[in-house]
Amino acid sequence: MRLLTRMSVPLALLVAALAGSAAASADSWHGHHARDYVYLDDNPAAANTIAGFVRNADGSLTALAGSPFAAGGVGLGASLGSQGAIQVTDDGRYLLAVDAGSNQISVLRINNDGSLAPVAGSPFASGGLEPNSIAVSDNLVYVENAGGTAPNFTGFWLGRGGRLTPIPNSTVTVAAGANANLGDVLFNNDGTRLVGVEVGPKTGPSQIDSFTVNRNGTLTAAPGSPYPAQGLGPFGSQFSPINPNQLFVSNAHNGAGLGTVSAFNDSWNGTLSPIGASPYANGQTAPCWLVVSHDGEYLYAFNTASATVSSYSIARDGTLTLVGTSAPVSGIVGGGTDITLSTDDSTLYLNEGGNHTVAAFTVNGGTVTQLPGSPYSTPVGASTAGLVVAEAPSR
Repeated sequence: MRLLTRMSVPLALLVAALAGSAAASADSWHGHHARDYVYLDDNPAAANTIAGFVRNADGSLTALAGSPFAAGGVGLGASLGSQGAIQVTDDGRYLLAVDAGSNQISVLRINNDGSLAPVAGSPFASGGLEPNSIAVSDNLVYVENAGGTAPNFTGFWLGRGGRLTPIPNSTVTVAAGANANLGDVLFNNDGTRLVGVEVGPKTGPSQIDSFTVNRNGTLTAAPGSPYPAQGLGPFGSQFSPINPNQLFVSNAHNGAGLGTVSAFNDSWNGTLSPIGASPYANGQTAPCWLVVSHDGEYLYAFNTASATVSSYSIARDGTLTLVGTSAPVSGIVGGGTDITLSTDDSTLYLNEGGNHTVAAFTVNGGTVTQLPGSPYSTPVGASTAGLVVAEAPSR
């Protein structure tokens, strides 16, 4: 009995420790958000800067000391009409931002306190005119160059120290040429496929360019690419973070109250086919930007003309079900130009390019509610072109 009693204390401690460890593991998705940083590509008509914020425990934002940070290139001073103008590498060490006014890409190191510092050699030539979107998968980077008579997608290797090196024979010129209006370029979650969306309303049609990614970093067009979009104005797009074959695309130009979101299956060779009854309506106007939660369970679309956020649940097979639509965003002027989620999926951020602010919303089971005190101001003169959330890097 004495032996059993003496053993029971350490055993109880061990059980408690294991239970605590399991609880901590189960809650890890929700426990690291205090070190999130939010960054915006300010895109002024002069030397470009990056605005930085620290995310507080309640989702509100506080400007980082030293913000805005010099990007190195030159902004355009106008909306880029794109998603993904600023990105963070998979390891959280580097931030990449377009400098649309100087046809460059800036690469900056993210320090542990959230401050930014340009890497050696930055900014780098983008491989075309007016870059407006970036895709990153491990050490492979593709840039969407939307300007000029030959808009294109161009590839780079991200090397040690954050240096970008152009990939030989990686540039793919968009078939629609000067008639194309490019809105986004992105990888699927395992880096084997890449898509780019052609928005309109230039005389070129609304299309989706689809590629497979070769081992040397170049692209091979999918059979039948480009594919017709399922609606007009496919601005925002994202692959499922948990399924490399599921692609979601917004359709912004269908008309008042006719907004939809498309769901596609992207097969091994890049062939796109609709999922279920796609496209899925939300009864709103101009769903331009969308984001999928990290757990792959919800999709959020910002309806620019309605100034609302629509939420969809995502079934395992990729079909969408409309959960609901938020109240109109307060204080918004001129729409938004990108949305993103915190790393724990509990806060959604909207870039309000028209009034140079960032709006914040709590997210709970697909329900979106604007935070009191939101929106938060960005630097004077900014024409913010995109935003991204980064978790503080571990070094």
